[in-house]
Amino acid sequence: MPPVFRFAPSPNGYLHLGHAYSALLNHDLAKQSGGRLLLRIEDIDATRCRPEFEQAIYEDLAWLGIAWETPVRRQSEHFAAYGAAIDRLAAQGLVYPSFESRAEVARLVAEREAGGAWPRDPDGAALYPGAARSLSAEQRDRLIGQGAPFALRLDMAAARARTGGLRWQEAGEGPAGETGEVTARPEAWGDVIMARKETPTSYHLSVVIDDALQGVTDVVRGVDLFWSTSVHRLLQELLGLPVPVYRHHALIRDGAGQKLSKSTRATGLRELRAEGAGPADIRRLVGLP
Repeated sequence: MPPVFRFAPSPNGYLHLGHAYSALLNHDLAKQSGGRLLLRIEDIDATRCRPEFEQAIYEDLAWLGIAWETPVRRQSEHFAAYGAAIDRLAAQGLVYPSFESRAEVARLVAEREAGGAWPRDPDGAALYPGAARSLSAEQRDRLIGQGAPFALRLDMAAARARTGGLRWQEAGEGPAGETGEVTARPEAWGDVIMARKETPTSYHLSVVIDDALQGVTDVVRGVDLFWSTSVHRLLQELLGLPVPVYRHHALIRDGAGQKLSKSTRATGLRELRAEGAGPADIRRLVGLP
């Protein structure tokens, strides 16, 4: 079977040079290997994702000379599949509701840090500091019955107790040069959120479900997601999903060495195109032949 690659942007802004690099790299690797290239629209965040940004993704990729298979998978059309996965985790006793608001979580973190250092995940965010995991079933049911908003979190300790050593095959390179067989460390993320009331899934959950359902064999993405792979490997193990080969690539950065954002107009593909740049110029700017 030919390898299957995917480019999976979120339509919450216009594409920039960093997106172009990742899309072109997936395109080139698929072409060189006789593989397939899929496009996935990761639009689970209804508050930030907009139709005009999605349309711009199609226009920018076509302008770059990238072709993809259709139909395009849009995550917002597949909440039922993610809900079924959450049900499977719940049946194993691996998820629980937490009722603190973001402001309450921030307050709890501040209290913990007042007494010393509080652990943070690989992205620098504080681990969940609450005690919702210890609530009784009756207490949880009462709060839910009262209409209290909640997030569903993965019980990391229970999940790790069900899995042994987790690894993945890295064909690229991690932030500290990690390559080859890499040991996953999902516990570094704490009790990660699987779903919220307003968004019935999460990036971590939806991406592993999508990769499995779409038959993705090679995940090529930025090194900023390198350690997220630890959570993905854990979910793949818990849900019995296949494990792709991962290839994390360096990020395209601005003149100050910062990661590009969708608000960085100087590196936006639409702005560069308006200034007269062509697809070959974009390849040169991101260091691709």
